[in-house]
Amino acid sequence: MSSSKGDRRKERIDRGIKVRSDSVYAISSWKEITYLIAPRLVLILGLALAPLVLSATPYWQRVVSIICVYSLLAMGFDFLANYVGLVSLGGGFYVGIGAYAAALLNTHFGLPPMITIPMATLLGAIICTVLFLPCLPLRGVYFAIVSLMYPLLAARIVEALDIFGGTDGILGVDGFSNVWVEQYFLVLCVLVMVFALRRLVEEDIGLVFRGVKDNDQAVKASGININQYKALGVFIASALGCLGGACLTHMYMWAGLSQFALDFSIIPIAATVVGGGGTLVGPVLGCLILVPVSELLRDFGSLRIAVYSIVLTAFIVFKSEGIMIYTARKYEQFERWVEI
Repeated sequence: MSSSKGDRRKERIDRGIKVRSDSVYAISSWKEITYLIAPRLVLILGLALAPLVLSATPYWQRVVSIICVYSLLAMGFDFLANYVGLVSLGGGFYVGIGAYAAALLNTHFGLPPMITIPMATLLGAIICTVLFLPCLPLRGVYFAIVSLMYPLLAARIVEALDIFGGTDGILGVDGFSNVWVEQYFLVLCVLVMVFALRRLVEEDIGLVFRGVKDNDQAVKASGININQYKALGVFIASALGCLGGACLTHMYMWAGLSQFALDFSIIPIAATVVGGGGTLVGPVLGCLILVPVSELLRDFGSLRIAVYSIVLTAFIVFKSEGIMIYTARKYEQFERWVEI
């Protein structure tokens, strides 16, 4: 470059790109396009290449599928907590309802997995939303406590009444046609849902959701039915969980009481804290960290909970904003030399 260093100054890369909001840009070069799409490409390529990279180790290849299931749950938790204002601990309930619905559709009606999964997702989300309707006026810790009771109650009802196979569960469920269909179907589900949710919260309906979270009485005073939007938020979050549960039952070719386990409520919360709440991508990043750690600690049994506690405490004390928010802020502070 012919000009001296004195003729240039440092400027943040995103200064000339952002126009009036984080989602409206003025792009003038391929460098700026690359700057914008690079983080998205890292997520897309990372998830897309993971099954290929781990194909030599079937166990860890299956872990990718489990990460995707937990990612769906964590996104639903993040959306409901940080955009609608309802902290739900009922992740295990969503998974269990979706798993049993898919298993029943497959074993009793002979429907293939690619039909049972969307049907179980929709049917399960409707069931969960209807059952949560009486709880919608509750907020904060009260909604969280009630939502935690749902998976516990559902498991006890199935066990006590010996329905849906009782403690043995529903056996003979069809699996995916092969491991690659399983892997890439789940990866596609995660990518579609994360970008769809990010688009949704940036629309007008997203403003209403945030209004319900921040000041529901003000939204109610404007003539908007807040319970209708809360119900819609629960429907979206439960649909994500039921989708994960439906995929899970075809992965293991079985549906049983373990799919109401509290792990499906605890790990999504931990992943959201670690990855960064309110970002929708952060929970996915958190799952990419916590689920492999959980698998590595499987031999330690209940001591895994102690590890979760230590990790959560560390992040809350030292990095309460989460990895995603921290790295996004640092990424936006990148500078370049420009002509004066």
